[in-house]
Amino acid sequence: MVRAIVPTPVAEPVPPPGFRIARGLALGRHPILDVFPGLDRLPPGRKIHPDPRVRRRLFQTTEVELVAEDMWAYVAPREVPAFRRAQWKPVVSHDVNCIVLGAGHLRESEAMILYLDIYHELCHVLQRDDGAELWPPGMSYVERWTEVEAYRFVVEEARRLHVSDAFLREYLKVEWITEAEHRRLLEALGVPVG
Repeated sequence: MVRAIVPTPVAEPVPPPGFRIARGLALGRHPILDVFPGLDRLPPGRKIHPDPRVRRRLFQTTEVELVAEDMWAYVAPREVPAFRRAQWKPVVSHDVNCIVLGAGHLRESEAMILYLDIYHELCHVLQRDDGAELWPPGMSYVERWTEVEAYRFVVEEARRLHVSDAFLREYLKVEWITEAEHRRLLEALGVPVG
C-alpha cells in the first residue's frame, strides 16, 4: 500500500514522455492499460520482471478499481487479513489482480506521483503472485521487505529521471509512519535524509 503526499516546496518533476493518465474515467473497474495507456511500454514496464510472459500477463490481466473514497492506492487483498478485519474494510478481489485507486488521486495528483505509485503497486502484485504476504502481522510498514523492494524499484526509476532528493523525501513521507520510520525508510533506500 502506498500513500504519497503531494510535495509543496519542490518543483514538480515530469514523468517520461509516453506516460498517459485517463483522468476522467468513471468509478469502477477498468483494465490497467485503459487507466494508464502504454504503461507496459515504458522503461519500468519493461524491467519490472525479467520474463516477458510474466510482464505481458501482469499488464493484460491487472485491473484498477477507482473508488470515491479519499485514498491513494493499494493492492486489493484476496481476503482481509484476520488481524485487520476490525479496522479495515478494503475492496476485496478474490480472483483478479486489482489495484484500488482513489478517484481523487487519479484526477488531481501530480503525474510523477501517479507514475511512481502505479509501478510501486504493480511490484506488490508481482510479489503477491510469487507468494509474498503483503500485510504481515506485527511488522512495521518500513520493515516489510515488500515495501522496501517496491519503493526501491520506483526510487531507482526516479533517479533515472533525475528526480531530486527533496522530492523523494516528500514522496516517501507517508502519513501512517513516524519521523523515525521515515528516516529508516530513507536510509534503506539510499535517499539522503536532508
